[in-house]
Amino acid sequence: MHAITAGNLRNAHGGESMAHMRYKIWADVAQREGFPNIARLFRAISSAEIVHATGHFRELGSQLGDSLCASMAVFGLGTTSQNLQGGINGETYEITEMYPTFLETARFQRENGAQQSFQYALSGEKTHAALFQKAKTALDSTKRDAPLGPIQVCGVCGWTYEGDIPDECPICKARREKFTTFA
Repeated sequence: MHAITAGNLRNAHGGESMAHMRYKIWADVAQREGFPNIARLFRAISSAEIVHATGHFRELGSQLGDSLCASMAVFGLGTTSQNLQGGINGETYEITEMYPTFLETARFQRENGAQQSFQYALSGEKTHAALFQKAKTALDSTKRDAPLGPIQVCGVCGWTYEGDIPDECPICKARREKFTTFA
């Protein structure tokens, strides 16, 4: 594996791992503040970030050894509205800066597995940003919990969706049995 793509996979793994933990912590804040639907959203997206981190980690295969990873991360423990904005900011960075660059580098270096891992994550992050924005808009306008239906997470690619489980993931084509429901 080319060194730049391997470094990008390590950095993406680090970023997704931190997002997973951050969203778990922010879910607890939302729960304490009386927003169980938003807490559920944070937990669902936290689960999707595990899928992304795992994909990046597996793609590294036999790349053994210690490495320093540079990962963009949103820090801070604010109100639920502030934490939703932090989620929007982090996901937007991944959508507009990180994954497009990592994906193009993997394409250039003909690292097909890394391309797929980055594409899966990029597709998932777009849904995460939209769901966080929906929840923040609802919370800020009503000062109440966001009205959210069941949230589905594809266990293969991390695509996240509000509503009933689809028969097939539109990103990776996984069957409905691969989805986890957060209701």
